[in-house]
Amino acid sequence: MTAALDLQKALVACLLADADLVALVADRIHDGAPRGLAFPSVTLGASGQADWSSGDEAGGDIRLDLHVWSRAIGKREAWTIIGHLMRLLHDAERGLAGHALVLIRVIYAEVRLDSDGITEHGVVRVAALVED
Repeated sequence: MTAALDLQKALVACLLADADLVALVADRIHDGAPRGLAFPSVTLGASGQADWSSGDEAGGDIRLDLHVWSRAIGKREAWTIIGHLMRLLHDAERGLAGHALVLIRVIYAEVRLDSDGITEHGVVRVAALVED
C-alpha cells in the first residue's frame, strides 16, 4: 500500500470522527462521487505522490484534493464545510500505518459555481510529507 492511500484512509477517519463536520455532511464523505450524490457532501479527488527521499530516509510528497458539493443557494454552506476541513487537516497530527507524517498543510481552497449552474463546488488541496 502506498503512503498516499494510507494518508487518505487516515484523513477520512479523522473527518468522520469530527462531530461538527458530521453535523453538516453526515457520513457523506466518499472516495469518488457515487451516483445520486446527496448534498452536501465531500468527495476525494485527484491525488499524487512524488519522491521526497533524503539521505538515508525514504519519503513521499503527497497531494490530495477534497471536493465539497453543495446545493444551498450561495457559497456559505460550501465555505463552512471547507472551514471545518481546513481546521481538521492543517497541521494535523495523524498516525499512518507504516509511515510517519512529517507535515500536512492545506495549501489551497476555493468555491465556484459548477458548470450545472446550481451546485457550489469547493476544492481543498492538501500537501503532506511522509517518511517510511
